[in-house]
Amino acid sequence: MNAIAQIPARLLIIEDDAVLMGHLETSLSERRYQVTTCRDGRNGLEAARSGEYDLVLLDILLPGLNGLDLLARLRETSPVPVIVLSALGDEQARIQGLISGADDYLPKPFSMAELMVRVDAVLRRVALERHYPASSRQAGRLELRDSDAVALYQGRDLGLTSTEFRLLQVLLENRDEVLSKPFLYQAVLHRGCGRHDRSLDLHVSHLRRKLRAAGVPESPVRTVWGQGYTLVTEHL
Repeated sequence: MNAIAQIPARLLIIEDDAVLMGHLETSLSERRYQVTTCRDGRNGLEAARSGEYDLVLLDILLPGLNGLDLLARLRETSPVPVIVLSALGDEQARIQGLISGADDYLPKPFSMAELMVRVDAVLRRVALERHYPASSRQAGRLELRDSDAVALYQGRDLGLTSTEFRLLQVLLENRDEVLSKPFLYQAVLHRGCGRHDRSLDLHVSHLRRKLRAAGVPESPVRTVWGQGYTLVTEHL
């Protein structure tokens, strides 16, 4: 674990508010992150696609290309983790951000302390996945290729985000067992869940949609009311 901690994470901040950008850059640099900044969507997309960053902090209301369009285009080629930071804090905006491929969504205004917790959680997951790569896993026609975080069904790439892949990975590792939401928040999102936090439910919904689009006959990700979620593998 010490080897993981010694590697400075590379963060890309795409934000057009100069004052907030300055606060973010200062706070994250003080925590010894390598920080690069960008103030418009088109240049931000190019930078995010470069493969040089461990995490992207992304605003939605950007000049040139808005953050949700940027995220959708980014997800065509890159699984880099993304935390959306936006003044659009209503539920529909959060849902759209997660559907577009965000790993987390933090509405403005937010505290730097909360941001740091979420950044640390995502980076911890990324570091562990890189440091301890596992072999491929398979259930029926579903294959999870851990070396490059790709999930395949009948040889077809499901196009999962890094969070969706981790969710499916954890469910597959515990196939046919009911996993509680608190457990999944810690195992997948690496943080606790708040009373009104629907992030996990939205990731589950998006994963189900992608499995259905790939031709899985019945949704293998089942809700067990009052308990959590389980992956039923008999139809895969």
